[in-house]
Amino acid sequence: MQRAILLIVVVVFPVSEIALTVFRRAGTRAVSARYIGSNGFLWVVIGASVSIAVALQWVAAAVIHASAFALELTALVFTVVGLVVRWTAIRTLGRFFTVEVAIQTDHHVVDTGVYKHIRHPSYAGLLLVFLGLGVASANWLSLAALVLPVTAAFIVRIVIEERILRKALGAPYDAYCSRTKRLVPGVY
Repeated sequence: MQRAILLIVVVVFPVSEIALTVFRRAGTRAVSARYIGSNGFLWVVIGASVSIAVALQWVAAAVIHASAFALELTALVFTVVGLVVRWTAIRTLGRFFTVEVAIQTDHHVVDTGVYKHIRHPSYAGLLLVFLGLGVASANWLSLAALVLPVTAAFIVRIVIEERILRKALGAPYDAYCSRTKRLVPGVY
């Protein structure tokens, strides 16, 4: 049963990300600052990471020695929690969420819901999804190939995004940054 649910989630994830890419572009809503380059960079890193993870999955020496049930359950939990966090973050931001880094008319700091605890819950959710996918691979090398480059790519994206948000939103964003962490409450 959990394997079937995990397979459904693994299919829903990329479909939802493609839908976001198609339907949540900043377009004419971006008024003062817009940076689209990092979105393409993320897609390239994610595509390469997934390809490498699939290739490495067959390295027998890197197999994660745990029961299939435990791996599938762990993968399912990380993936579902990650998707819920991501979708909740997107819903909380509402019209301010776009796949590009963009400042919109009357843009302001959103510090409610999941944004009360961390500044980038959408990215944190995605990182949990990739962790779940890595665990589902049942291979340490595949897990590392999915998590490490994708995490680095999101950190680059966060630096770009925060630079634009600080410039556009000023003191309110600085104050928000001083009381929240980027991805993990109380840690980073």
